[in-house]
Amino acid sequence: MSSLRILLRALAVAGLSAALLAPASVARAEPTPAELTKQIEKSSTELERIVESYNKLNEGIKANKAAAAMLQAKIGPLQAQAERSQADVGLLAVTAYKTGGMRTARALLEPGGSATLPERLGALDQLSRQRQATINGFTESQRQLIDQKTRLDATLARQAAQAKQLAAGKKKIEADLAKLYQLRRQAYGRATEAPTRSTSSAPNISGSAGVAVRYAYGAIGKPYVYGADGPDGYDCSGLTLAAWRAAGKSLPHNAAMQWDATARISRSSLQPGDLVFYDGLGHVSLYVGGGQIIDAPSAGRNVLKRDMNIMPIQGYGRVR
Repeated sequence: MSSLRILLRALAVAGLSAALLAPASVARAEPTPAELTKQIEKSSTELERIVESYNKLNEGIKANKAAAAMLQAKIGPLQAQAERSQADVGLLAVTAYKTGGMRTARALLEPGGSATLPERLGALDQLSRQRQATINGFTESQRQLIDQKTRLDATLARQAAQAKQLAAGKKKIEADLAKLYQLRRQAYGRATEAPTRSTSSAPNISGSAGVAVRYAYGAIGKPYVYGADGPDGYDCSGLTLAAWRAAGKSLPHNAAMQWDATARISRSSLQPGDLVFYDGLGHVSLYVGGGQIIDAPSAGRNVLKRDMNIMPIQGYGRVR
């Protein structure tokens, strides 16, 4: 074989080897800082929506527990009332048996005595009404008791189902958090930001809105903690809840439910203490004036003050 032919064959083999090896080299390439940041932002947004769903489920469990407690409180008196009614009906049955059932009625209708026939018929009608009222009372007491017990059983069944969902939701959040923290370690060298102390001074705002704003300023630098409403950590709706709780107002621990619980206002009407809701109602923040908000951003980060245009805004709410 000529030297030229050997050289050409060697070059062809080398080219094929390079083509086969190239994809493997690309696949092993580490993501760039920009790619890592993009992954972190996407994962953080998805995780926050899951956390808010988890919070909503928690709110549902709280409501069901309160409803179950109310139903339990109603059932006790209803049980006693049903038992009294049952005893009254039982007494009627015993009396009827001992007197032969219609003996009293016959005695009222038989001639003799000072009462006229209309008076006797009236007495008989009254006796019949009293007995029917006793029977009706027993029936109504039993119906109410059965109705409340049925409601309680349904409420407790919902609670059990929600508890299972809550456990599954927590498991998913913990798994997603582990992945997110790994991405943050790759990008920033640590899973979470170091907690810091707030150095910003709250503006002088009067009334309950001022109390809420000052609370939010005091939370700056504290870590995002899913499902938390302070004082050591917060998620987004947990921070707005805690700020307004300090001002004596009650909000549910869920961004979408806070949207329903607040009055709609326009952007031009925004005042410190109002809530800013973002697209999809997966995030909420507290407006503090000057186009700025304070919010608990996402897992791995701390509460901070920043421009309110962090993502598309869905609307604004004023705490009633």
